[in-house]
Amino acid sequence: LPSVQIIVDDDDSKVWSLYDAGPRSIRCPLIFLPPVSGTADVFFQQILALTGWGYRVIALQYPVYWDHLEFCDGFRKLLDHLQLDKVHLFGASLGGFLAQKFAEYTHKSPRVQSLILCNAFSDTSIFNQTWTANSFWLMPAFMLKKIVLGNFASGPLDPEMADGIDFMVDRLESLGQSELASRLTLNCQNSYVEPHKIRDIPVTIMDVFDQSALSTEAKEEMYKLYPNARRAHLKTGGNFPYLCRSAEVNLYIQIHLLQFHGTRYAAIDPSMVSAEELEVQKISLHTSNEQEGQ
Repeated sequence: LPSVQIIVDDDDSKVWSLYDAGPRSIRCPLIFLPPVSGTADVFFQQILALTGWGYRVIALQYPVYWDHLEFCDGFRKLLDHLQLDKVHLFGASLGGFLAQKFAEYTHKSPRVQSLILCNAFSDTSIFNQTWTANSFWLMPAFMLKKIVLGNFASGPLDPEMADGIDFMVDRLESLGQSELASRLTLNCQNSYVEPHKIRDIPVTIMDVFDQSALSTEAKEEMYKLYPNARRAHLKTGGNFPYLCRSAEVNLYIQIHLLQFHGTRYAAIDPSMVSAEELEVQKISLHTSNEQEGQ
């Protein structure tokens, strides 16, 4: 699948790069926003599986933006360019924070139909780096990469997780100094989500129980912020469950999107929905949850 490059700002160095896959007739697709180290293709396992089931998904990579407002404005222009009125957002880590900020930014004329927040946070101060946020642009690329790699899991890992980390390290290598500096700036710039502006949006919070860059406090804060959110817990998966636990992640995504089937906000081609398949999924999820509960 070739990626598409789109420029929506007056500044032609700001290029969005994206994969748009699945039926174009779907007007409310699921859009994936990557973490600091991620490129659009870190979601290849979701693109492959979900489009196979009839969903339209778009995975994207942001241009260099230095503040949240500028990002939100650019993202809104991108959606206008793609002629998408409402979308579902899956945001991983920084992508999850930006997804919430975008929902907040557009709350008066809403563009976000629902949110799936994977290892996400609602307040950048948790990284205790708000004081360095203004200096990332000065740092050479190798220093920025070291900062990002410092959050990757170390110690013994299962093969899928090790492969996932290798893949992310590889993607990290492909990012230039300004791309990394701008993302770290967005990640650490003093900012938090104002929940009252987005409390009516259906949310699924997806997180892992093993080691990830998110503290327990940050997770608790998310649960408090979205008391009605569905929770999708993965026993393991580290920072990048969409890579190393893709089958579980994809199942949770389907369950989240199920509530929109048969409405104009469906992310799936209606001819691909079969009641039987959905029942099977619910049962399989129910049994796996019961097993985990034992």
